[in-house]
Amino acid sequence: MYWKTTYLSPVGELTLAEKDGCLAGLWIKGQKYYLASLDEDDVSDGETPTLAKAKGWLDEYFAGRRPSILALPLAPQGTAFQRCVWQLLCHIPYGQTKTYGQIAEEAAALRGIPSSARAVGTAVGHNPISIIIPCHRVVGAKGRLTGYAGGIDKKIQLLAHEGADMEQLHR
Repeated sequence: MYWKTTYLSPVGELTLAEKDGCLAGLWIKGQKYYLASLDEDDVSDGETPTLAKAKGWLDEYFAGRRPSILALPLAPQGTAFQRCVWQLLCHIPYGQTKTYGQIAEEAAALRGIPSSARAVGTAVGHNPISIIIPCHRVVGAKGRLTGYAGGIDKKIQLLAHEGADMEQLHR
């Protein structure tokens, strides 16, 4: 059974989902793959301690503080490769970016299997816990702002909120 609730944020309405005491999803309303990992027949609206904790995390984040990703129990559903990529995203420091190619190199080093920037892009695009697992911090080669399931405008807004060097990033 999943529980879901909404949160009004500076980037729009967010939907949060919890299963078994862990955050399983956070989507910006209307984003690509919205609610994709949920079985709609197994979802109820409601507030749980986990969802309240996630909302508190978001309050801290949008207030300009830097809450730890480790403060929340996360359980994103995906393939082993996707989960590897999502774990690597959690290590990108607040206000900084990495390229898809850099993440591919890190994933290959961890798994001992070659990886491509394109495969990483697909995994990043399917991240079911946006913002908290910071997929907005991944950019294209040479700092090109590309590929954000929530929309490039939201990516720019989140990076600017974090104080990223927007002069180094290009559309």
